[in-house]
Amino acid sequence: MIKFNLWQHSLWQKFQESLGRKTWRLTADHASALVIRHPLPLGLCWFEIPRGPIAPEGHSADKLFEEVVAIAKKEKAIFVRLSPYEEIRISNFEFRISSQDHHPETSLIIDLAQSEDDILKQMKPKGRYNIKVAQKNGVTVTPSHDIDAFYHLLKKTTGRDGFAAHPISYYRKILESLAPHAQLLLAHYEGKPVAGGIFVYLHDSGIYYYGASDYEHRNLMAPYLIQWTAIQEAKKRGCKHYDFLGIAPEGAPPERSNGSPVRTGTGGSDRAGKNHPWAGVTEFKHKFGGAVVHYPKAQELIIKRFWYWVYQAYKRIRNTL
Repeated sequence: MIKFNLWQHSLWQKFQESLGRKTWRLTADHASALVIRHPLPLGLCWFEIPRGPIAPEGHSADKLFEEVVAIAKKEKAIFVRLSPYEEIRISNFEFRISSQDHHPETSLIIDLAQSEDDILKQMKPKGRYNIKVAQKNGVTVTPSHDIDAFYHLLKKTTGRDGFAAHPISYYRKILESLAPHAQLLLAHYEGKPVAGGIFVYLHDSGIYYYGASDYEHRNLMAPYLIQWTAIQEAKKRGCKHYDFLGIAPEGAPPERSNGSPVRTGTGGSDRAGKNHPWAGVTEFKHKFGGAVVHYPKAQELIIKRFWYWVYQAYKRIRNTL
């Protein structure tokens, strides 16, 4: 399992603060946590500990959570959600399994210790083939600062596949806050952007964060060449792993099969359903090979019980509309 943690890094804290969110970095008894405040109406909020807390094996995070809870009460948080990479020992607080999470419970990871030839060999035949199709079609992939072009592609993608995008400022800030570790790649065909992706390369991990493509040019297979370019870049930067950052759980049926990645990284949990939001993109990601990894389910500590259940009811109603 990957030990590196982008979401507990100071760069992630910088990005969250650029979005106007209040953060705390807490440590107690060898345990640590980056805590992020997400505002809600009526002066309320909820707290997130993304991919945390972090504690050495055998150490409890109880003292740390005493500090978290004290701040949460002061800030009028209705609950605290944590989604660590590994099970964390917290004995003095009662958690419930979360019905939602910003981080996936299942992901797909390529070992970059292999040579490029071996990485290609471990891909599904269709993955290798589609990379070659893009190259033969004259698709080129280069780093870019043209966030407007990426956002234009993203809006086409969201309109096609029925999910919401962040404002353009969000993608601009993630690139600025995580620079030089974040990179925008754009694929061009005959001078026109036809696909794009945002990637993060930090320490041991290369991470595929966001993707978008123009459905009209789907036969060019540009998203496959973008992924291969990002994998090569991660390896060049000394990363040991390439993380596709979220796939649907086994057994979730695909929503479509057009070879186009539309969403990744954030925006939902791995609770399996008949229409899992990552089912289509999972088929795309699996063509690159790699190993499936599983993480603990996100958990929530309720601080304000009444408001917590009001919030849960609101989320259920909104998700059915």
